[in-house]
Amino acid sequence: MNKFVAYYRVSSAQQGASGLGLEAQRSAVLKYLKGEIPVMDFTDVETGTKKGNDRVGLQKALKYCREHSAKLIIAKLDRLARNVSFISKLMESEVEFIATDLPTANKFTLHIFAALAEQEALFISERTKSALAEAKKRGKKLGSPQNLTREAQQKGVEAKVQKAKENDNNKKALALINLHRKNNLSYRKIADELNNAGFLTSKGKSFSGSQVFTLYERCTQSS
Repeated sequence: MNKFVAYYRVSSAQQGASGLGLEAQRSAVLKYLKGEIPVMDFTDVETGTKKGNDRVGLQKALKYCREHSAKLIIAKLDRLARNVSFISKLMESEVEFIATDLPTANKFTLHIFAALAEQEALFISERTKSALAEAKKRGKKLGSPQNLTREAQQKGVEAKVQKAKENDNNKKALALINLHRKNNLSYRKIADELNNAGFLTSKGKSFSGSQVFTLYERCTQSS
């Protein structure tokens, strides 16, 4: 019989004390386990400071899993995986894990999330630089009336691209797409890989080759 150790994470001391967010994670874990109770659970309350983000709870959870041959169960891997520290600790451990929001996740998936976290950091840097450049440009020149329509159209296109980039499903899939494109895998085969790994489109559907192509072109070529 499998033994499960639950790991939860809340983003502030206030949230940790009030139970906001924590109860939702517990409910997701219990629902996945169909009423079975984890043998232990550990929680990290992240304060925003370096000292508060040492993830002592995660370290204890992984240690307990190793000592008792238990599996780690997590409610929301997608959010936790944006943190490089979390990814590295989980990848370095020999602990099996299950994520209720992505049951097909494995060590390979974590490699993808690691690439995603790096890519997201790059996107944030690029957006910051772009915003500063735009602010500087507007400070010097507001633009001519005849260019307003064209500029509005361009902004509409840019908004669609940005929306596609910021969608959680797209970001997770894009990291895998980029990896396979470097290995010259076809869009159709990449779609198969995404579907087999449990990835979904921004609308929660399975991927097709054409959708992979569109996502890749929109998010990568427009970067």
